[in-house]
Amino acid sequence: MTHFLHTADWQIGRQYGQFETEDAALLAEARLETVARIAALAAERRVDAVLVAGDVFDTQAVSDRTVRRLFAALSAYAGPWVMIAGNHDAALAESVWSRARRLGCIPANVHAPMAAQVVDLPGAGLAVLAAPLTQRHTHDDVTQVFDLMDSAPGRVRVGLAHGSVAGRLPESADAANPIAPDRAARARLDYLALGDWHGCLAVDARTWYAGTPEPDRFRGNEPGYVLDVRIAGPGAGPEVERVAVGRYRWSAWIETLGVSSDVEALAARLDGLRGDDVLRLDVRGHLNERDWEALRQAVARAAAQARALLADWSGLQLEPDQVDLAALGAQGYVAEVAARLQAMQAEGAQPEEAAEALRLLLRYQRELANGSAQ
Repeated sequence: MTHFLHTADWQIGRQYGQFETEDAALLAEARLETVARIAALAAERRVDAVLVAGDVFDTQAVSDRTVRRLFAALSAYAGPWVMIAGNHDAALAESVWSRARRLGCIPANVHAPMAAQVVDLPGAGLAVLAAPLTQRHTHDDVTQVFDLMDSAPGRVRVGLAHGSVAGRLPESADAANPIAPDRAARARLDYLALGDWHGCLAVDARTWYAGTPEPDRFRGNEPGYVLDVRIAGPGAGPEVERVAVGRYRWSAWIETLGVSSDVEALAARLDGLRGDDVLRLDVRGHLNERDWEALRQAVARAAAQARALLADWSGLQLEPDQVDLAALGAQGYVAEVAARLQAMQAEGAQPEEAAEALRLLLRYQRELANGSAQ
């Protein structure tokens, strides 16, 4: 029985510019922590090898310290690692990989071939047919060479590659670096371990994308896993188990609001967020000033509980009701300003700014009225 972990798309060094600085730093750090969890999992399950199907690093320009930290994170598992370059960290003449070699920080048990070759692991009964990318984008199928690669008799043949399987991924997927959908059959592979698509996905029984082990996008394509693969011997079908290793849960909510009960229901959902949640909230519809304020308070509470929360208010309009208009004393110049701000929202001309200005106007007029009454 040959037993290995299949993982990919670690994207070490990734930046999260859309988030606040503190949140961005912790999300980046989580990627290294997840690699350490993978190493611990490999040791716990006593696997024969760990295969990493490309994009170990997010860019060629990661710092030397980050390179060293990545390889240090592998230390819990002393068995063989086989990792290849992907499109983000392609094996160029001068690359993050050549720099890692100069730094002398690649452990002896890590195999990182810079050209297509067979990595023979006799202790595991495994032959890894590796096809690192040597440029960011190619329109040639780099796995075609697998068809001609020989391996030692009795070895389980596993392909390791990074790219897009033609016709099996959503249209939004990158069309570069194509891989034939029947490559496993053509190359007599017992398993084809792929990277590039960030979700866990079975192309067929012998061809899998592991996905990124730490979620990094607001896309519900099942990231956050590694694959535990067992193959009884050459020609046997693989037994594949998805193992959750990701820390943060990334969610995208689109909410259409119109009445107070909508706000109350959304506030209850927001109250359920915890420190491992990363949320993008897109609110749409229309609210009066009181419900708008209640929503803002609910979002503020949630932002303090979650790891990160990005709120998009551009689709939400503030529509004053009779109570709001009464507070305005809707007459004269104030009424004209209020009407113009409402029109700006409806026309889509700086809707967020117009809504905020209208909200502040309503609040100011209400406070002014209350002060006069006292």
